[in-house]
Amino acid sequence: MLEADRHTRYLSSIERERLAVFRREGLSMREISRRLGRSPSTISRELRRNMRRHDRGKYDAVLAHARSREKARRDRAGLIGKDPVLRDLVQEKLTLDWSPEQISFWLRETHPQKTSWHVCHETIYQAVYWPRNSGLTRKLTTHLRTGRPLRKRRRRPDVRAPRFIAPATLIDHRPAVVEERSRLGDWEGDLIIGSKTRSAIGTLVDRKSGYVLLLHLPDSHSALDVNAALTATMSQLPAHLRRTLTWDQGSEMSSHDKIASLFSDGVFFAHPGKPWQRGSNENMNGLLRQYFRKHSDLSIHGADTLKVIAAKLNDRPRKRLNWQSPTQHFNAELGSQQQTRVATTA
Repeated sequence: MLEADRHTRYLSSIERERLAVFRREGLSMREISRRLGRSPSTISRELRRNMRRHDRGKYDAVLAHARSREKARRDRAGLIGKDPVLRDLVQEKLTLDWSPEQISFWLRETHPQKTSWHVCHETIYQAVYWPRNSGLTRKLTTHLRTGRPLRKRRRRPDVRAPRFIAPATLIDHRPAVVEERSRLGDWEGDLIIGSKTRSAIGTLVDRKSGYVLLLHLPDSHSALDVNAALTATMSQLPAHLRRTLTWDQGSEMSSHDKIASLFSDGVFFAHPGKPWQRGSNENMNGLLRQYFRKHSDLSIHGADTLKVIAAKLNDRPRKRLNWQSPTQHFNAELGSQQQTRVATTA
């Protein structure tokens, strides 16, 4: 590794040369740290590591830098690689399609006394993507949300031009309570599109609980088919769980007036090119791409497969729900609402 490629958190050879000079001048560690712009603990640690007995109390900058470079070249087993039991637990959860952040929280919750197992999510990511000494395998990347074999920066998609300007109510006029995520029944929807736009799957997400419903569209994703799937799915829910629907301005909603009666507080549309106005749904669509890859034929997935995948996502713990699953949160909120209605009626 070239000197210029080393991270700035490591002392450079010039800094070590200056440290040696300051030591010969008899300066204190705090004064040395001030002049070098480093923490006193960094200077203390550097001297402790590199002033050994046979060095006779002297700090040799050249020798210290050589020792540092040698240590940097050594392969070290990470926390996961050192503990076979921890490795097996992490691998088991990854194969269940849990995210590293979910696994990290689960380890802390399930094994509070086992502090050596309290690894952060980045440690798990590194063990998967650089598995040399972790005991894991890069094949586990297929279980991560993106499924990428290599890590790379997230790229923002180009802003899409609206394909349909809906003659309906925009999101600006949606009830303010929807923004608060304080009640069940406020849904966001969209389609994930398959290869050559020939197939699609409808996605619905409850804003409060993150609970997802998938619409089976085996033949086409025309307005007629989407309306039929929406009606069949949402009609299974009680009226108090069908308050609002927010969708983008896609042509599949061109006859949105046919489904307006399903939602007591109305159907609303996000502004063109502003997918973040349906953030819950956009996030869910990203999670679903782990199972429904881009540029693939989505029509091969039957209704039963969609139910299984929806159940998988609904049973995962979520950070924003204090690590409850959407199913737990949805059912708890539903039970609370039913109790409230009973008490009000009585």
